[in-house]
Amino acid sequence: MAEPFKNLINVPLIEAASAHLARVWPAFDAARFVSLATQQLDALELKARALQITDALSATLPTEFAAAIDVLEAALGPVEAGEQMADLQITDGGLAGWVLWSAGEFIAQRGLQEPERALRALHAITQRFTAEFAIRPFLITHEALTLRTLAAWVHDPSAHVRRLVSEGSRPRLPWGVQLKAFVADPSPTLPLLRALQDDESAYVRRSVANHLNDIAKAHPAIVAEWLETYLPSASAPRRALLRHASRTLIKRGDARVLHAWGIGDRFAGEMSLVVSPAVVTVGETVVLTLEVRAPATGGAQSLAIDYAVHHVRADGRSSPKVFKGWTCTLAPGESRTLVKRHSMRAVTTRRYYAGAHRVSVQVNGTTVTDATFQLEL
Repeated sequence: MAEPFKNLINVPLIEAASAHLARVWPAFDAARFVSLATQQLDALELKARALQITDALSATLPTEFAAAIDVLEAALGPVEAGEQMADLQITDGGLAGWVLWSAGEFIAQRGLQEPERALRALHAITQRFTAEFAIRPFLITHEALTLRTLAAWVHDPSAHVRRLVSEGSRPRLPWGVQLKAFVADPSPTLPLLRALQDDESAYVRRSVANHLNDIAKAHPAIVAEWLETYLPSASAPRRALLRHASRTLIKRGDARVLHAWGIGDRFAGEMSLVVSPAVVTVGETVVLTLEVRAPATGGAQSLAIDYAVHHVRADGRSSPKVFKGWTCTLAPGESRTLVKRHSMRAVTTRRYYAGAHRVSVQVNGTTVTDATFQLEL
């Protein structure tokens, strides 16, 4: 069984962080910090553990913000060459990795009155973990200053800093405070995304794609226009970014987005779906078998085929959840058999109810065929 994610923040990590802080500031009360940070640690989930360490930092670092940041920065480890956050860990060289989530929260809580100094500290921290959560209160409280800072950072030599520009300003960042102003009007971040969409780092480009997908949820026309502007003659890396950014709108069947990708035409041909077995219980898997036949005449057809499982709700009604299916090009007269396995395993984000579950298949945004299976608890 996989190790619980919360265990990434553990007693050895806290003790190692304490040693580095004491190394650079001999007056640091290491014993008190460890005691506060590890209190009932086993009972806490990941974010609660990070915030408890933040409270311990507040209780033991200097009360003057600038002095406290000097201590934190002095304790940081060297910048590593890797781009993936999971590879950044505390070492003998200094602080890095998951403990810096807490340091970022400390800066977000204590640094709003000194935003220029706080942003410089976040620039340093994000190169050793990420400051995507910590920078968001500054975008809310000091929007103009923070946006000017991010605009300068799009040219930073560190991919971690450039990624922070996009990830930290995402309107709907998971686990992060929602940036309601940017949910309502994302235009302030669009110049940042334009500057980064052809970044040399796939790590940065992935963040830009996720940011655009966030925007698509409330402002589909902005992303549709973005595709119409930047997809023609796009390089392979940019096409991959734009495809990932389009995923929500493709699932919705947005006509402009489908047309931009050349998959806006209605399917001409025959299609049938079989779901087996006919009866399953929670935890089992159904197999979707889709038979597709193109007419003998006409041109080739580019198809984006997704499927929706209409989950039964407590009141007997159903709600659809769209899943990625297949993409293909059918020549005139061509037939294909497409197969997909769909798990009905229990997940924390959904409660299953017994009853007939419909599976509908949509091609280029239009529902074409469906079938049902019975779910038993």
